[in-house]
Amino acid sequence: MTNAIEVRAVEKKFGNVHIIRDLNLTIGQGERHAIIGPNGAGKSTTFNLISGHITPTSGEISLNGERISGLRPFEINRRGLSRSFQVTNVFAKMTVWENIRCAVLWATGHRYAFWKNVDSLPEVRQRTAEILEDIHLTHRRDVPAGLLTYAEQRELEIGITIAGGANVIMLDEPTAGMSNTETDRAVALIRRLTEGRTLVIVEHDMSVVFGLADRISVLVYGNIIASGTPEEIRGNPKVKEAYLGEEEH
Repeated sequence: MTNAIEVRAVEKKFGNVHIIRDLNLTIGQGERHAIIGPNGAGKSTTFNLISGHITPTSGEISLNGERISGLRPFEINRRGLSRSFQVTNVFAKMTVWENIRCAVLWATGHRYAFWKNVDSLPEVRQRTAEILEDIHLTHRRDVPAGLLTYAEQRELEIGITIAGGANVIMLDEPTAGMSNTETDRAVALIRRLTEGRTLVIVEHDMSVVFGLADRISVLVYGNIIASGTPEEIRGNPKVKEAYLGEEEH
């Protein structure tokens, strides 16, 4: 079976500074894969490389067996990859319904036009309503996104991320800033909405990582030092020394 994501010998330099060095990463179809590491390890850069927001200095990245390194983000999105960002990225003045509808319109090939009433498109209305139900925000559909609680905004962003039906979902720090209760709710939502899809997640909360991921890769100074199951990573001496040991103190 073709892997969902393959990163081969990727390097990224900014000037003379090496941020990512000889990065090799394989993520299987339907796998929930977490990328962890200390601050400054290059996790967000790795996300940006895979999703096309920055271009590798060298190396190759493939999505579902097709090379995507060098493509623009919207081109990669159309090939089946969707991602969220570390900072909440919603249209604050638009309602919850309108935020989701925008994502659905884009995914279904519709474009805004002043002569077209988008509310007259039944498939768009139905898909928007389904996603709102999935993320438990139907009761907030007419509220401007900027007035949602922080946790609700993150839930909305997850809804926007899955609206296109992508088979590879990338979430960058989806539970950052949440209380324990909000985190538990977010993890349950992520687990349910990514069922049958490939999930790639960057997350600092180790309880989230070890509770959600099938496999974990540890990134230190721009290089993967270990990949494996949660049990293998938890027991890896190199990982404990480089990262997990810091978390335990």
